[in-house]
Amino acid sequence: MSDPNNTTIAQNRRARHDYEILQKFEAGIVLTGPEIKSVREHNVQLQGSFARIRDNEVWLQDVHIAPYSNAGYAPHNPVRDRKLLLHKKEIAKINELLGERGLTLVPLAMYFKRGKAKVELGVGRGLKRYDKRQVLKQRDIKKDMAQALRRNA
Repeated sequence: MSDPNNTTIAQNRRARHDYEILQKFEAGIVLTGPEIKSVREHNVQLQGSFARIRDNEVWLQDVHIAPYSNAGYAPHNPVRDRKLLLHKKEIAKINELLGERGLTLVPLAMYFKRGKAKVELGVGRGLKRYDKRQVLKQRDIKKDMAQALRRNA
């Protein structure tokens, strides 16, 4: 039985396909009441989202959290910017990494950890089309080798 306090809500598979992830960070996220209820129902879309540092704070942008169906009179904006909670040293480290050319900060997953919503961020470098082909080629070679070993064993 899986632990209800540690469950994955959403993953950004596209980010892992489009970026070479160099370093990962875990951040808390500031949500309103109806938003957290919607997150508990897994109504989250991370695809196409990104994070940005503004005024020494990290903000998550373009994450779609669907409005909670039983919310009262004022539903939330589904794609508003949401503040991420990180230590100052972590923010400084991310800022230093993003200083390099071609690096970006993307959310990889959203999950619950001990009942709190968390976001896994990755500092990544965008992959070119030929890089992706190379990765697929390597994956196919590994798969063929594993099949050959299973046949011979």
